[in-house]
Amino acid sequence: MLQPLKSSNLVNTGAQATAKLSQGEHNGLQQDERGTFKASNADAGQNTGNSTASTSRRWTLDDFEIGKALGKGKFGNVYLARERQSKFVVALKVLFKSQLQDSNVEQQIRREIEIQAHLCHPNILQLYGYFYDKDKLYMVLEYAARGELYKELVCCTHFGESRSASYILSLARALQYCHSHNVIHRDIKPENLLLGLDGELKLADFGWSVHAPSNRRRTMCGTLDYLSPEMVEHKIHTSAVDNWCLGVLTYEFLFGGPPFEAPDHYDTYKRISKVDLRFPDSPEVSPEAKAFIRKVCEAPAGRCDPYISALLLIKDASQRLPLTEVENDPWIRAHADPKLLGGQ
Repeated sequence: MLQPLKSSNLVNTGAQATAKLSQGEHNGLQQDERGTFKASNADAGQNTGNSTASTSRRWTLDDFEIGKALGKGKFGNVYLARERQSKFVVALKVLFKSQLQDSNVEQQIRREIEIQAHLCHPNILQLYGYFYDKDKLYMVLEYAARGELYKELVCCTHFGESRSASYILSLARALQYCHSHNVIHRDIKPENLLLGLDGELKLADFGWSVHAPSNRRRTMCGTLDYLSPEMVEHKIHTSAVDNWCLGVLTYEFLFGGPPFEAPDHYDTYKRISKVDLRFPDSPEVSPEAKAFIRKVCEAPAGRCDPYISALLLIKDASQRLPLTEVENDPWIRAHADPKLLGGQ
């Protein structure tokens, strides 16, 4: 049984952060001079059966002091934990094998571990490794001290332009990194974004992600309010579904709710398919912020009315704003706060 620590004040600072693992490596984890753990060349998910990973002792639950619960999920819970030898603080995700089997998501979890273990970016939650016993699977994750961004959004109702621009730029950089490694996240929403100790954004939960070198997929997945038109219409999709989500999040950060929300699922699907985008009068948002999502272009020859061209929220996936251009957008450049960008 998991026993709580007497103290919940666990942070990776000072002597704790510089404590080395024995011989610099433990179950596929290395800790650098700054106290940051990184996956070694051996598979970060240690229990793979390869010869390199098997040379180091595998983790067990006894290697960790277990603290307070950080969150609950469909298949298990997440706890604050401290690795006994290094005193390094992590988040320990505990999943029940029986529930994974009953819900037929074992392959999804395997894929999540395999993908996340090979990603290393300041704005992506690090998966340090995993282990398992008879009944449970344990994922050893980076501890994001300030928790879910969703809770912050609910508390604030909406974010100011500086905070919104900072989060969007951080997320764009994380997604650009993912796409450069042929990974599509496919489930970007506030609940899957965490905040580090200094307020920096961390992209998490790669349960619906996929490694797609061909960049073409058919599976419909994700969360309704954040689905792209091609997913709603059951068409082949590419990594541009993540660009769409970036636009949805920009809107939600600024206005406090997703742009295509409707009373029932059918109406939401319809609004997404038509890209029925409307800006409310309140809260007041600058024209530059709206222009980041959608801009009014000059009317083409033969038309006297302006037409609307969306930068991110556009039906034609090939025309969505490339992630590489996000940081050059005037609104992003004017409002993004370097203090919230994770030291990049």
